[in-house]
Amino acid sequence: MKKRVISMLLMTAMVAALFAGCGKKGSSSGDEVVLKWAIWDQATTQYWTDIKEAYEASHENVKIEMVDLGSTDYMTVLATELSGSGTDFDVVTIKDVPGYATLVQKNAIISLDDYIKKDKVDLAKYAGATDQVTVDGKLYQLPFRNDFWVVFYNKDIFDKAGVAYPTNDMTFAEYDALARKVTKTTFGAQVYGTHYHTWRSTVQLLGVLDGKHTILDGEYSFLKPYYELVLNQEKDGVCRKYTDLKTEGLHYSAAFSGGDVAMMNQGSWFISTLITNIKSGEYDAKLCGNWGIVKYPHADGVEAGSTLGTITGLAVTSATDNADEAWDFVKWVSGEEGAKVMASSGNFPAIMTSDIASIITAIEGFPTDAASKEALNVSNLYLEVPYAPNVSEINSALDSYHGSIMTGEMSIADGIKAMNDAVAKILNK
Repeated sequence: MKKRVISMLLMTAMVAALFAGCGKKGSSSGDEVVLKWAIWDQATTQYWTDIKEAYEASHENVKIEMVDLGSTDYMTVLATELSGSGTDFDVVTIKDVPGYATLVQKNAIISLDDYIKKDKVDLAKYAGATDQVTVDGKLYQLPFRNDFWVVFYNKDIFDKAGVAYPTNDMTFAEYDALARKVTKTTFGAQVYGTHYHTWRSTVQLLGVLDGKHTILDGEYSFLKPYYELVLNQEKDGVCRKYTDLKTEGLHYSAAFSGGDVAMMNQGSWFISTLITNIKSGEYDAKLCGNWGIVKYPHADGVEAGSTLGTITGLAVTSATDNADEAWDFVKWVSGEEGAKVMASSGNFPAIMTSDIASIITAIEGFPTDAASKEALNVSNLYLEVPYAPNVSEINSALDSYHGSIMTGEMSIADGIKAMNDAVAKILNK
C-alpha cells in the first residue's frame, strides 16, 4: 500500500511538471523562449543570421526561429499569415510603409509606445524617421535598417576629363552643370554625366528634400523643375532615356558597372553590392573599381546632407504570447548593439553614430577618401513613402503618371494635373 501511494505521488508530480512546461514561454521560471520571426531572402541576406546569432549569444534563454516568406509580395503574404487566428509569429519585419499601414489597420501589430516610454528609448537617434511612420500619435515599429540616397561617381571618368570630383554640398544647378561637363555624346565613346533608374523616386523625390513637401500632398506642381531637369538632360544626352531603359531592361547596377556613367543617384544599399561584385570579379574593376560617394544634391537654401530614405523595421504581433520578450528583441536589433551587427556586413543601420559609421568605412573596398566617409552623415532624412492609410493608392496613381511624363505620352503640365486630379479623388473618399 505504501509503495502504491508513493507511485501515485510520483505520477501526480510528473503530470504537474508536464503541464507546467506547457505554460507561456519566457515565464519567470527561466524557461527557454522561442521567438518566431518573419523575414525574407534568408539565404542571400547575411545580416538575418548575424542578428540571430548575436542576439542568442547575449540572451542564452532565447532562441530565434526565422521564417522566410520570400521577398516577392512579402508584405501581402505576411498580412495573410497574420490575419489567421492560428498565427504564431512573435516578431515581424516591416518591409515597406504601405504594408505597414495594412498591418496597423488590421490590428495585427501592437503599439510600442508604452515599451518605448518604460525603457526610455531615444527616438531622436532615428533622424526623424519614426515621426513619419507614427499613426494617430502611436508608433507600431522601430527601424533597424535605413537605406538613404547618395551620389555614386566614377573617379576615373572625372580624372580623364580633368574635372573636379562631386562634393558633399552641391545644389541641383551645380550638379547639373557638373554632369554636363563630363558628358561625351560621341557615338561609340559615349559618357553619360549622370544616370536615373526608371523608378519614380529617382525624379519625383528630388522635390521633397526641402522638408516642405511629400508625395502625399495632393498638389504636385513642386515637381515641375525636377521633371524639367531630367528631361532636359535626356534631350542633351547627359543621361540615358527612360524609354530606352524600359525597352532594354537595363538595371542601374549594370549601367554604373559598365564604366560609362560618371554619376548616379542611388541608395546606399548599392555600396555593399559594388564592394562584393568588384572583389569577386563580377564587375570589371578597370571600369568601375575607382569609385566614391557624396551626399545627395539639394535645392537652394536646403541643408547639405538632406536626403531620401527607406526604413526596414520590426514590430511585435498582436497574437504573440511573448510580447515582453519580443519587444526586447525589437529594441536590441533596432538599438546600437544591433546597429553594429548590421554595419559589420556593410549594411546601413537606422542608428548611425560615428563608431558605427567607422565600422562601415573600415570594410575592405569602401572608398578611402574623406568625402566618401563624410557622405554617410545625414542631416535630414525624409522617407520616400511616409505613412498614410491610403498610401498604396497614392503610390499607384503617381507611378502611372510618372511613366506617362517620362515616355512623352503626356506633357509635364498635363501629367502633374492628372496626378492632382487622381490623388484628390483618393483623398476625398
